[in-house]
Amino acid sequence: MNRLAGETSPYLRQHADNPVDWYPWGAEASAAAVELDRPILLSVGYSACHWCHVMAHESFENAEIAALMNDGFVNVKVDREERPDVDAIYMDAVTSLTGRGGWPMTVFCTPDGRPFHAGTYWPDTPRGGMASFPQVLAAVMQAWDGDRQNLDAMADKLTASMARHADMESAGTAPGPATLAAATDRMVSLHDDEWGGFGDAPKFPQAMNLEALARHIAATSSPEAGRVLTTTLDAMASGGMYDHLGGGFSRYSVDRFWLVPHFEKMLYDNALLARAYLHGWQVLGHDRWLQVASETIEYVLRDLRDPGGGFLSAEDADSEGVEGKFHVWSEAEVREVCGSDADAAVAWYGVSAGGNFEGANILHRPVRGDLKRPDEVEKARRALFERRESRIRPGLDDKVLTEWNGLMLGTLAEAAMATGRADWLEAARVNGDFLCGVLQRPDDRWLRSWQADGGARHLGYAADHAAMVDGLTRLGEATGEARWTEAAVSTADVLLELFSDANNGGFHTTGSDAEALVMRPKDLMDNAQPSANSLAAVALLRLGALVGDRRYTEAAEGVLSLLGDRVTEHPTAFGHLLGAVDLFHSGITEVVVTGDRPDLVEVVQRAYLPSVVLAWGERGDGPLWTDRYGDRAWVCRNHACLAPVGSPEELLADLS
Repeated sequence: MNRLAGETSPYLRQHADNPVDWYPWGAEASAAAVELDRPILLSVGYSACHWCHVMAHESFENAEIAALMNDGFVNVKVDREERPDVDAIYMDAVTSLTGRGGWPMTVFCTPDGRPFHAGTYWPDTPRGGMASFPQVLAAVMQAWDGDRQNLDAMADKLTASMARHADMESAGTAPGPATLAAATDRMVSLHDDEWGGFGDAPKFPQAMNLEALARHIAATSSPEAGRVLTTTLDAMASGGMYDHLGGGFSRYSVDRFWLVPHFEKMLYDNALLARAYLHGWQVLGHDRWLQVASETIEYVLRDLRDPGGGFLSAEDADSEGVEGKFHVWSEAEVREVCGSDADAAVAWYGVSAGGNFEGANILHRPVRGDLKRPDEVEKARRALFERRESRIRPGLDDKVLTEWNGLMLGTLAEAAMATGRADWLEAARVNGDFLCGVLQRPDDRWLRSWQADGGARHLGYAADHAAMVDGLTRLGEATGEARWTEAAVSTADVLLELFSDANNGGFHTTGSDAEALVMRPKDLMDNAQPSANSLAAVALLRLGALVGDRRYTEAAEGVLSLLGDRVTEHPTAFGHLLGAVDLFHSGITEVVVTGDRPDLVEVVQRAYLPSVVLAWGERGDGPLWTDRYGDRAWVCRNHACLAPVGSPEELLADLS
């Protein structure tokens, strides 16, 4: 009996018709494993994962392989996006055993959850030097029946290894003031000067490290950092990883040139990259980067927005069972669609008869950085976009994840402030209302995910709360509405109460009210997304300065102390946390605008001021508002306040 049909995860429901006797993660599966004396076969993936679909088609839809799974194992399916706690602790097992990770993730565990064997994708038949999945199943069953003692020993060893991050002791001191500069030097040394990015193929965008470069440029005007940022932002936006018709970025590039993407589009990537391009525009002034940021935001608002205002998780790489089919073109089709503008479109997007991807064309911009489209190319782009809209779309993962929405909310609020776009500000406000209405419980604790057909069930994690603290704080700064800052405060209180590590500092992934796993994980390093601890450190430093509450500041400093020497040794592994390091050492400037002075508010909102927090509009209860009245701006820094000013010019002078 397959038990996935009633789950909230679209990924789990994709497997509801498999002949595999799947369980969702939970006590029922563990009890069955104990009763039957069978190992647990844990399969972890996500809906936009191409190789997850391949393994599902080859093995989980195969009746003979399913019979092997059902006869020998209790089979558990997990959506890594819905259960990042489960994903994180078992990915540690995979990397410990194999030296690499990825999805689909396949882990064999004892009934109490201790892993003893693990891998990623296994094919249905032996090929490429890989054992087949049936061979792996048979070997595990043989070892389970005949060599249980060694499996138990391996499980104990792996479980101890998995706990190394959770039990890590505090370094005792925060990273030093030169950390951001050292990270910049490291990025310059790793930079691909010809094609941008860091390292060789496959290339990931590393948006958080690009943000660190923008911070460094703003502080120092470093020409080397400016060169790296310019080369990389231009190369990514000119390649096929960027959707030149509909906006937005795919997950990563399989090549050095950013040409051939892994075609899935993730909400978190687009939230982080839109912010990186927005800040790049603010720092270096290149309008083409504002164009990319704007088109990326418009993609999310058009294609990843639930009618209620939440942002959906992802679009698949595949459509009609073929990777990239929705996005690629033949030259003949481009010419047929574009008519008299076809020659311009073919030249602009690098289209050829032979193509650049399996005989078809991924549209890209061969002239790097030249993104402002002439009228005839813009006309052709619109025609191609309309034709593409008539195709069968890739699969849509329509769950709303709190963490990823918090990231997008922060980006949208910042973009609305920087550009004055009232429509973006309203979209951010609607998103905030939606999230607070369906994903925040009356006791202010957040849930992890919501889906229209199933509602919200799972308790949220530290990353959910930290991302919402940041997003809500920035929404308050964008709107001047006190309710958003108040919501950020209540969320921060839950984060401190349920997730704090009182012994070593920082935050556990799971709350003290959550189910006990084989270990309690702690999310420390920034990878494709900011870690929970990095998110918390930045968000709590900013909120603490805005509302004048040292509890938040001290909790953020606890994260920095926990990770001090690790960040110093490996700064580019903590791209988002570098923002907190910068705030800690440079200090936060607090600006309060009292009265009705939109011109003064605009001075702060339009500029790139990563170390500034802004209070304006509805009066709050914090010390920033005490005894401050009139139509003026008040600037405070390092526990000292300047005289209030009444003109934009004076405010600019104080901020500089």
